[in-house]
Amino acid sequence: MIITRSKALEKEVELERLIAKISGSQNGPTLVFFAGIHGNETAGIYALTHALKNFSKTDLKGTIYAIAGNLNALSKNKRYIEQDLNRMWTQEELDTLISKEKLNSEEKEQLEIYKLLQDIKDTHSGPIYFIDFHTTSSKTLPFITINDALINRKFSQLFPVPVVLGIEEFLKGPLLSYINQLGYVSLGFESGQHDELDAVLNCESFIYLSLVYTQAMDKEKLLDFDMHYNQLRKQSDIISDIFEVSYLYRIKPDENFKMKPGFKSFQIISKGTLLAESNSQAVLSAYNARIFMPLYQKQGSDGFFIIKSIPPIFLKISELLRKYNLDNLLVFLPGISWFNKDQGILSVNLKVTRFLAKQIFHLFGFRSQQLDKSKILLYNRERVSKFDLYKREAWFKK
Repeated sequence: MIITRSKALEKEVELERLIAKISGSQNGPTLVFFAGIHGNETAGIYALTHALKNFSKTDLKGTIYAIAGNLNALSKNKRYIEQDLNRMWTQEELDTLISKEKLNSEEKEQLEIYKLLQDIKDTHSGPIYFIDFHTTSSKTLPFITINDALINRKFSQLFPVPVVLGIEEFLKGPLLSYINQLGYVSLGFESGQHDELDAVLNCESFIYLSLVYTQAMDKEKLLDFDMHYNQLRKQSDIISDIFEVSYLYRIKPDENFKMKPGFKSFQIISKGTLLAESNSQAVLSAYNARIFMPLYQKQGSDGFFIIKSIPPIFLKISELLRKYNLDNLLVFLPGISWFNKDQGILSVNLKVTRFLAKQIFHLFGFRSQQLDKSKILLYNRERVSKFDLYKREAWFKK
């Protein structure tokens, strides 16, 4: 058990790995909430601690889990101790972790969470939803991040906040990318700036809406549903577009990087805007777009992202392409073959297919991982999605 403190609430709470587990009086979905995967992001911890204590078995259907992430880092209010816990969830690292004898601080945390995840996955056969709460070092609207699978898109669009997809193409080893590869609905909710009260309130509202949208709770049993919906709608400036990550500025080891002050997520920027300094050299925007998650903290290697909105027509086209498995046609093009068809992984020869824009592959649901200078592997979340778990859900049919 550890003690963590919220600067926003000026409160402390004693914390164990399992913040709460509530089994409802009827069968229903399984909701798994994570908070504190980064130890300086406590908003989700306090929202879960407060919100879930108000419910009894008779209020709920199914099972609700609330899981604390990096306990050691939470006790010290640090993003991580030795290694970023949200960059460690590759299959290769997990295979090594299970057989490893000496573990660092984050590996110990990861092993406990991994075993808990396995237990949840093996115990529950109905629809399972994974939601990971985060906050940012910069000012931001609340928003959702997802891996680009249709089950994630459909569920995320129920919430009145912007959705950002494609971040998995730029980050290696996030927890939710691992869970999404298992085929489950999984989304991240960034509720606001680290130590702001609104970040806690936004998480609470998101918890309540999640319970209703998954039918873990009847809407009639939740007081002030409209208040929680409008809390998120107002905080997001009524922006509910879907955006795509198009660029990440990665900070190199020993680089002296410093963001210019005043930027906030979703702020519109122009090409040539001075964004940061790197080793006393100017870092200018190469895009007319929006800046996303600029770094205003000491730990972390993601300097800033650039995002652009996706026109609705392209979202519709991509949905149709995936619905009818038209990605099968791609292998008739030169330089493209199945690396693993069951897992939806293409092998692409860059020399032969460089005339194909990345956006073409995105339409079919493929996101890339560099293999070497001549080949990349493209991963399609649709082929591993557990559609059968969700196809009867009310939100899926919309």
